[in-house]
Amino acid sequence: MSQRSSHFIDLRPITEHPAFARLWIGNVLGGLGGQLTIMAVMLHMYALTGSDVAVAMIAFAGLVPMIIAGLYGGMLADVFDRRKLALTAATITWASTALLAALAWSGAANEWWLYGLSIVNACANTIVGATKAAMTPKLVGAELVPAASALNGMTGGLMVMVGPALGGVLVAAFGYSITYTIDVVLMCSLFLGLWTLPALRPEGSASTTPGLASIRQGLAFLAKAPNIRMGFIMDITAMTFGHPVAILPAVGVLVLGGGEVTTGVLTAAIAVGAILSSLFSGRVGGIRRAGYGIVRSIQVFGAFTALFGLTLLAARLGWLSPGRVDESHPNIALIVLACVFLAGAGAADNISSIFRQTMLQVAVPDDFRGRLQGVYLVVVTGGPRLGAMYYGVLATLFAHWVPPVAGGMIIIGVVAMLFRTATSLRAYDALNPTP
Repeated sequence: MSQRSSHFIDLRPITEHPAFARLWIGNVLGGLGGQLTIMAVMLHMYALTGSDVAVAMIAFAGLVPMIIAGLYGGMLADVFDRRKLALTAATITWASTALLAALAWSGAANEWWLYGLSIVNACANTIVGATKAAMTPKLVGAELVPAASALNGMTGGLMVMVGPALGGVLVAAFGYSITYTIDVVLMCSLFLGLWTLPALRPEGSASTTPGLASIRQGLAFLAKAPNIRMGFIMDITAMTFGHPVAILPAVGVLVLGGGEVTTGVLTAAIAVGAILSSLFSGRVGGIRRAGYGIVRSIQVFGAFTALFGLTLLAARLGWLSPGRVDESHPNIALIVLACVFLAGAGAADNISSIFRQTMLQVAVPDDFRGRLQGVYLVVVTGGPRLGAMYYGVLATLFAHWVPPVAGGMIIIGVVAMLFRTATSLRAYDALNPTP
């Protein structure tokens, strides 16, 4: 491991490894198209039903299938050629989106088709994600895994920031049919990246046949991998108590003013922070004490979350208020401050993710990497949903500033306590990675 002198993002994974570069470009275009469809499906569901509950059920209905897909897909990635598995799952994703576009063009789309195809799409994408993540070390080498993680973090931020907004604009301007069709076209780029990869069979002999026994074997490995397991626990803690997206619509209407525009700006601020932290992540890969990197970045994430909550408290107390605050009269000063704190939280979360993904991809043996990536995706999927429940309940019972302030303090304290007990994680050395 060498320490780079530049703070800017390390581009060597895409300048020195053409296979990864093609895959990364495919992820950018395909992921952008996927975000278009997610927003279009939500708008389409609301147009068909007029129900906020029906829209929320799109994510809820897919939760259990996505968990199953993460575990089962990760197991398959440790048994079969990962290139073929990713191609198969990507084909299912493409076909479900193409069917959605065909139904929209024919006028036959209804809420049941939207639910069913959204679940199929989410499950297939989960398998693609777990399989691609398991491929990364072979494509770029262990030294460039942190740089690859930073590039993927930047991609994720761009997709979240641009995709939903563009999807809303396209639906408003051209309708659902054309928006779904654009996703079908963009998703073809996934096949370019995957089709040109070499065969990528898992190394080792830990997995022999697919099935529940193989999944149990992966979970047994996790039970004996204290560093990976602690990273998962800390991530669930952070996402449960520090994921305020569920209250942002109400914040835009009731607390800071500006309505949907404020909600969109606040959501985009999180993605902007992730993008900026990736752009200036050049020296992260040279940090050997990754355990300390994980803990400190999560605690910074908690601090920014609490500061965001204090901004909402300031709004409730009438600080920096222009007078009446509503959709037409936003509190610009506090909106800017809230954006700064949410961007800081997004940046810290992304840095934590770079450390955790690097540890997962380098310290875990190749023949277990798919299953552990599957568990990781379950954590990433489940944490924000627990967070939505936490924020929704506390905001309803008390006030909108309470869950982020309390959550930020909980994150800082719980992570500190966990780290004190995590002897192995404190001693973790990136030059001698151990799970």
